Parts: sequence; structure tokens; C-alpha cells
Amino acid sequence: MRKLYIGNKNYSSWSMRPWVLMKQAGIPFEEVMVRFDSFEAKSQFKNTIGALNPVAKVPVLVDGDLVVWDTLAIAEYLAETFPEKQLWPRAVADRARARSICAEMHSGFGSLRSLCGMNIEASLADVGARLLKDNPGLQGDVDRIVQMWTGLLDAHGGPLLFGEFSIADAYFAPVGTRIKTYGLPVPAAVSAYIERVQALPGIKAWIDDALAEKDFLQFEEPYRTGR
Repeated sequence: MRKLYIGNKNYSSWSMRPWVLMKQAGIPFEEVMVRFDSFEAKSQFKNTIGALNPVAKVPVLVDGDLVVWDTLAIAEYLAETFPEKQLWPRAVADRARARSICAEMHSGFGSLRSLCGMNIEASLADVGARLLKDNPGLQGDVDRIVQMWTGLLDAHGGPLLFGEFSIADAYFAPVGTRIKTYGLPVPAAVSAYIERVQALPGIKAWIDDALAEKDFLQFEEPYRTGR
């Protein structure tokens, strides 16, 4: 049985992506959750994950003797291993576009990622309003998300970015949780897309687990001192 090593579900956006992809696609795996005790070099988390991959970060997929780290590499490996699952869109042009936006997520949206850390359990609309006011880059990231999602939904007619569920929807699922947590204003069509994604069984399962986690980590909570 392949194993997927992840961090805390409430906080680990990169772990969320391959987990919900595999869950929604019906790819069997064993979850191994390694708690975020800290990110210091000698922490239990770093020691555990560092024994699996040189960058000591999650997620990590272990499939027999093969170890794959980095979310996009895991997604590509799964797409090649399970071609019948159609994890990328069917059309060549759509696959290229889907890879482009996933790579953009991988390397971009710095303000959104640094200022609005994933925190599924929290409700931080007041923080979101302040962050938007004080950080033009955050509004720029939100505007790009809106442009991207509305363009793809219009082009493919929904209900998801490329019509059917794909790696692209799994890749942007944590962005939807951030938009809701921080109350970031988006058009109705974008809010509706977020709700459709979060209602998918694989994504809903992650969110439900995150809400049940009840593990408050101060170093992951720049805007709260407790619950």
C-alpha cells in the first residue's frame, strides 16, 4: 500500500493537494500524519520527514521503494501511474493550460500564501479586510484568482475548472479555504465554485478532518493566541 505523509490538516495546504486528489479519484493510500511540532532542524517533524526526503517537507508519497516529494511531482506521478483516472484534462490544450496554472500556484501568489496561511477552522474576516487594505499585493493575487477561475469556468461551462474534476481543482482547493477563512471578497460565481469543490467527497473529507483536529499551534497562528 502506498503511503502519503502529510502535516496537520488544518494548516498544511501542500499536504491537502495530493490527499484530496487521491481521495476524490479513488486511489487507495495509507495516510501518515506527522504533526507540526516545529520547523526547527532538530524537531521531531523535521527528523521524521527528513529521513524520507532531503528537503524535509510534506507531502511525501512512498510507493514501494520509490519516494516522491513535492506536490506537483506527486500529481504527475499519479497521473502517469493511473492514466485511467484522467487526473489531467482530456484535451491536449487543456492539459497544457492546467499544468500552467498549477505551476503558477507553485511559484506565485506570494502575498496570499504568506499573509493568509491556511487555517480551515478559523474565521478571520476582520483580519482579511485589514490585510487587503494594507497589502496591495494580496488584492492583486485575489484578482488573478478571480480572473483565472472565471475564465476557465466560462470556457468549460463548469462545474469545475476544466469541466470534470482534475489536478487543477485539487491544486486550488486550499485557496478556496483561504478565501473563506479570511472573508476575501470574490464574485458570486467564484464563491459558488468554491462551494462546489468543497462539497466533493474527497475535499469534504479533508475539511471535516481538519475541523475535528483541535490541535492549536501557536507558530501557525499569527492572528490568534488561542481558540
